[in-house]
Amino acid sequence: MAKVLIIDDDDLFTGMLSQMVEKLGHESQCAFTYKAGLQAATTGEHDVVFLDVGLPDGSGLDLLPKFREMPSSPEVIIITGAGDADGAELAILNGAWDYIEKHSSAEHLLLHLIRALEYRKEKQTSRPSPVLMLEGIVGKSPYMRACYELAAQAAGSEANVLVNGETGTGKELFAKAIHHNSLRSSKRFVVVDCAALPGSLVESALFGHEKGAFTSADRSQEGLIKQADGGTLFLDEVGELNLDMQKAFLRVLEERRFRPVGSVSEIKSNFRLVSSTNRNLDQMVELGLFRKDLLFRLRGIRIELPPLRMRKEDIRELVIYYITKICENWDLKPKGFSPEFVEVLLFYEWPGNVRELIHALEGALVEARHEPILYPKHLPKDIRVKMARSAVNKHHNSTNNTRKVPSSWRLPNLRDYRQSAIDEAERRYLIDLMTICKDNVREACGIANLSLPRLYALLKEKGISLKNH
Repeated sequence: MAKVLIIDDDDLFTGMLSQMVEKLGHESQCAFTYKAGLQAATTGEHDVVFLDVGLPDGSGLDLLPKFREMPSSPEVIIITGAGDADGAELAILNGAWDYIEKHSSAEHLLLHLIRALEYRKEKQTSRPSPVLMLEGIVGKSPYMRACYELAAQAAGSEANVLVNGETGTGKELFAKAIHHNSLRSSKRFVVVDCAALPGSLVESALFGHEKGAFTSADRSQEGLIKQADGGTLFLDEVGELNLDMQKAFLRVLEERRFRPVGSVSEIKSNFRLVSSTNRNLDQMVELGLFRKDLLFRLRGIRIELPPLRMRKEDIRELVIYYITKICENWDLKPKGFSPEFVEVLLFYEWPGNVRELIHALEGALVEARHEPILYPKHLPKDIRVKMARSAVNKHHNSTNNTRKVPSSWRLPNLRDYRQSAIDEAERRYLIDLMTICKDNVREACGIANLSLPRLYALLKEKGISLKNH
């Protein structure tokens, strides 16, 4: 007997689906809100969850990552009253079993339940996924765990793999992990930077050339495809290949044979293909910029790497890993970091993803020099400026939305107003500072970059007691 959780605010539909589930001999539980559904899933183990998208207190799609990190990791069937293609795509990309509409027949709803339970049974009785070597890949968030599962599947097969993700998310690291965990790990991992291939020599770089094939060809050269024979060929940023090279490479994929430039005979290469891109290849296909048949061949297994802003729970682990690694590489003593240092990193949106975080940590370590603890002031100025502007704009917008100034209100002169604002800001800062430091004045001096006499003078000036602030 399976346990099925139904999360939907439609009483009639929920009751009907519950009866259908129980007639099949399974146990059902119902919840009618986002909060109640999350609580039910957290306090009990379920095999399948029917999940509505439009709940009164939130989107059901936001629950998908939470379900994945639960011990039971139930299969999730998304149900909705209105067709939503974008929602369907998002649901599938986030690990949902399927996405169906409420007006589907009872047989259709039950078929999805039966198939999900069959899949779950097979998954639980099958051999567990191998332990992956994930050098340089850090994170335990639900998004990353889903990527690890796909990487394990890819490593255990010969299927072509396409790794999608924004710049700096670690696409090459995943490609290397797939190679190093595969049966080809003892052979070469050959990287082809498609964005950097010289336009006039791209065929020569990929296919190789014979001596005298063109003016500067003073000797024969083995191409990158042949170098990957027996190993893995990694096409980094494959979306940058022009249409002519896409056509040529499609033939190589189909036959594993090609002709070096200037040669009269073909040679073979038994390579395994992994590709990556930060571009939307489906959109490029629609615009005529990428071949549909090549895309189908590339995307045997698709791994979608999440941007750092979608897995901020991994940031602390990333900070510990990279600070330790950088200190070892630079022969520095191990450094710690203040809670505020991580808070700033959590608040920032990281458009450059993990790569930008690494550069920020390198900059912080350069700024800190021989200081043992990293504080927000050690972070690169561009990040601190963006943070400051964001905080000011947020406060300004909040003030503009809530503040109403009476027409009869008289403004003070600018100089007095400015001084009053500065005094209040300094007082608020000092109160927060001493609260964070628990009245440890030496620690407070380090954070505020003040001398001990100056800190005492400011506390006295603002009327702040160390014991009763």
